[in-house]
Amino acid sequence: MPLAIVQAGRRVRFVAVDAGHGLRGRLAAMGLVPGVEIEVLRNSMQGPFLIAIKGSRIMLGRGMAQKIMVA
Repeated sequence: MPLAIVQAGRRVRFVAVDAGHGLRGRLAAMGLVPGVEIEVLRNSMQGPFLIAIKGSRIMLGRGMAQKIMVA
């Protein structure tokens, strides 16, 4: 399922990115690699998306969150 539909407060595991090499590399540089646990801190279903990975907070655009597949 896409990260964009995960409710705030839930923890999910990063599976894949449905995008090109550029976005994959950018996400990997931020620590988003397959298998990493993601905690959704804010998802108001509009506007930016806030997640926590390994103690860091990352703000993502909604379009980017839609391309990140999680389980």
